[in-house]
Amino acid sequence: MAEAKNGDTVKVHYTGKLDDGTVFDSSANREPLQFIIGQGQLIADFEQAVVGMEPGESKNIQIPSDNAYGPHHKEMVMEVERSQFPEDLEPRVDQMLQVRQENGRTFTVKVTNVSVDKVTLDGNHPLAGQDLYFDIQLTEIM
Repeated sequence: MAEAKNGDTVKVHYTGKLDDGTVFDSSANREPLQFIIGQGQLIADFEQAVVGMEPGESKNIQIPSDNAYGPHHKEMVMEVERSQFPEDLEPRVDQMLQVRQENGRTFTVKVTNVSVDKVTLDGNHPLAGQDLYFDIQLTEIM
């Protein structure tokens, strides 16, 4: 049987979990994830874990935070006065917002705390600072 190698287009089913077992993403109940190994479409360690697998084979891997979404940077967490928000926007914890920088670029932040006069926003990727665990099953090499 053929083994997956760099440059192959493959399809995988996967479940991504955190240290505590919380599932953060899964292809269960949907089409398998399709990608080209080595093209940088996914986290590099995830792509390379598929190398050498055969269709039908399953594998469990751990990806340290530094190889996934990097460390959580405290300098990307900021408190903003509620008066800086539009009047019709009622921020709530876990809400994702688009913030426009002075240079016109936008980025996504997560609301992590709301008080009477301040809102705390976190510009880190939601999985930053977390080790990731994946159950991977190679379904097809195309």
